Amino acid sequence: MMGTFLLYRTLQAFVTLAVVSIIIFLGVFALGNPVYVLVDPSAPADVVEQTIRRLGLDRPIYEQYGIFVTNALSGDLGTSYTHAQPSLALIASRFTATFELVLASLVIAVALGLPLGLIAGYGKNNWVGRTLSSVSILGISVPIFWLGLLMIIVFSLELKWLPTGGRGETVALFGVETSLLTLDGLSHLVLPAMALSLFPLALIIRLTRAGVREHSQMDYVRFARAMGIRPAKLLFAYVLRNVLIPIVTMIGLIFGTLIAFAVVTETVFAWPGIGKLLIDSIKVSDRPVIIAYLLFVVVMFLVINLIVDVINAALDPRIRLSGTS
Repeated sequence: MMGTFLLYRTLQAFVTLAVVSIIIFLGVFALGNPVYVLVDPSAPADVVEQTIRRLGLDRPIYEQYGIFVTNALSGDLGTSYTHAQPSLALIASRFTATFELVLASLVIAVALGLPLGLIAGYGKNNWVGRTLSSVSILGISVPIFWLGLLMIIVFSLELKWLPTGGRGETVALFGVETSLLTLDGLSHLVLPAMALSLFPLALIIRLTRAGVREHSQMDYVRFARAMGIRPAKLLFAYVLRNVLIPIVTMIGLIFGTLIAFAVVTETVFAWPGIGKLLIDSIKVSDRPVIIAYLLFVVVMFLVINLIVDVINAALDPRIRLSGTS
């Protein structure tokens, strides 16, 4: 049954990828001809025509899409117009920076969100619980770009504690450049990671709070409380264990969301990740990079969702039955 479920979800992922690739290709095609951005407007007409033919932009859109699919099946998502590098390799070289930023922000969100959510749920009727609940709503509502600019003004320009942007010093680890092993790199990581962690932090607080309030009213908790088990042990040994099940699932989805939507944070703090690469590519209509980025994000979401579905199906057999019906 698990094999049938896995096959079904994999086929569904391939169909989704095919449909999304068509939508992405049509959307990028609608942005206009990138030649007029890449070539000097004062260039002769024959130079413009030669560039259009060299890039294959003179062919019908269906033919361009067919060539793209054929090349994509062999791992070639096109060559960047501005960087003259394979788009996939360009994204891979920038992904390390984005992964570090997302990982740091997720660690901050989980490390603070779980205990604060437990406090908010356990002390729902006191001022601490109400304050944390209100703060979590504020965290979901505040725009990241506004928060990022505010943090730069306060901590960088006024207090001069942290740098305004950039990735800082990096060192090579197993052939991959990382900023997590240098003090300068960590100092550059603090502000963008804190800004990006605000939304998942607020989400984890609210999810943990709701789980604690729900499980605190269940019979097994009341029975344990009647047996004289200490509140701290009851909270961490009984309630938290059950609350973590939906939170672990949510963390997987949050991880993919942060990678996809780190664009604003990377732009505000000039963090050289794939989000900033996307913005720079949009400015010059670098189609191969834009399409490769969007497909990369879609594949990442599909893989994460597939993993989450498999884990849930292993925990609850009813999901396997409903997923293959």
